[in-house]
Amino acid sequence: MKDLKKYYIETFGCALSEFDSSIMDSILAESNFKKVSDINEADIIIVNTCAVRLDTEAKILKRLKEIKKNYSNSKLIVSGCLAKTRPSLINRVVENASLMSPQNVTRILEVVNNEGKVVLIDGERNTELIPTPPIEGSVATIMIEEGCVDNCSFCITKLARKTLRSYKPRTIIEVLEKLVRKGVKEIRLTGQDIAAYGLDFNPKFRLDDLINTILDKLKGDYRIRIGMMTPDKSIEIIDNLLGFYEDERIFKFFHIPVQSGDDEVLKIMNRNYTIKEYKQLHNKIKSKYPNSLFATDIIVGHPGEDENAFQNTVKLVKDLRFERVYLAQYSIRPRTKAAYMEQVPEPIKKERSLVLNEVIKQIDLDIYKSYIGNEFEALVTSHGFKKNYVMARLDNYFPIAIKGSNDLIGKRVNVKITNATYFDLRGEIIDRKYEKPFLTINTSGNQ
Repeated sequence: MKDLKKYYIETFGCALSEFDSSIMDSILAESNFKKVSDINEADIIIVNTCAVRLDTEAKILKRLKEIKKNYSNSKLIVSGCLAKTRPSLINRVVENASLMSPQNVTRILEVVNNEGKVVLIDGERNTELIPTPPIEGSVATIMIEEGCVDNCSFCITKLARKTLRSYKPRTIIEVLEKLVRKGVKEIRLTGQDIAAYGLDFNPKFRLDDLINTILDKLKGDYRIRIGMMTPDKSIEIIDNLLGFYEDERIFKFFHIPVQSGDDEVLKIMNRNYTIKEYKQLHNKIKSKYPNSLFATDIIVGHPGEDENAFQNTVKLVKDLRFERVYLAQYSIRPRTKAAYMEQVPEPIKKERSLVLNEVIKQIDLDIYKSYIGNEFEALVTSHGFKKNYVMARLDNYFPIAIKGSNDLIGKRVNVKITNATYFDLRGEIIDRKYEKPFLTINTSGNQ
């Protein structure tokens, strides 16, 4: 019997890229292709790309050159956001590679079965199909929508995933039911802006409607992590959404990027909210769920950010004390409005980033250290970053590294927090039932 064709996937970027890789992975596996973890064994090499940052683009181009040099006998497919937004650049580096946009990942068989070069960078996503994604530990990620309805000045992803396309609730539920039957305990709902979910439906069926439907229709023991939401679209649905967070099946986790703490910079960024509105949104969430994990994104050094604007961002971080901040220096991306603006010098961007990062680390270290000595029930969801460790989550999604074997994955354990970093908690399993009620920790910094 002839050996099955072997494929290898390398993924760069966010949860959307990971989801697209999982779609290709599922389709290929169902068609009797064999996935390999060693690129040296592959007949087909798929590099699923990201276009968000210049440094990531440089890393991808370097990797493509290495593959061209060392694996020229393998069929190379470059998929993802960089293939969509910069096809000419990819062609210059690897002229024989097939190109495939994020919207065309469901057509992977057309590409791998064609001996020549295939270019599929136009068209819209097929939202009628969600192949069952792979399960990592007891975690699975589902994209519920692609695209957004905003036009931020810095964002190249808008060019790669421009049209808002939401998956129908029925399609989402069907896949989630399969995953729960397979033992998935953590379901991550992701998208470019999942607060925009359903705005393309007529009549509209928003994210809060979807969550309500999932909780009603999907039976079983699982937890949902709701992904990134833009502030302006969150404001429209937050009252209803917060009600559904009362269900124990929803992690008390919010990811709402602010990007800057200065109103003038937000205008330049073309963000559709003010700092006052953002604070009101944050306060509404924290008033109801004071110990929730509230994550945000901040860009330092965007065009128009002077020293006063930067200090406003520092002040916002100190005032709101985010449990997690994804900090990035502004990176020029072609064909975006911000690329044509007067730029903040690189040394200033770097210095501001270092200053703000220290503020963030100290705040988060204080928050995470406040958990030391307390006992909780936690859900073990995945393998740890170290051998003989697993990762667990509290109900507010705080991560806990626990020494233990992989047979703990998917189980609930009682944990005592023994240590903390600014990024996670460290804990040990205890035999007795935890004695303190969950989420009574004061993380506000107020005595």
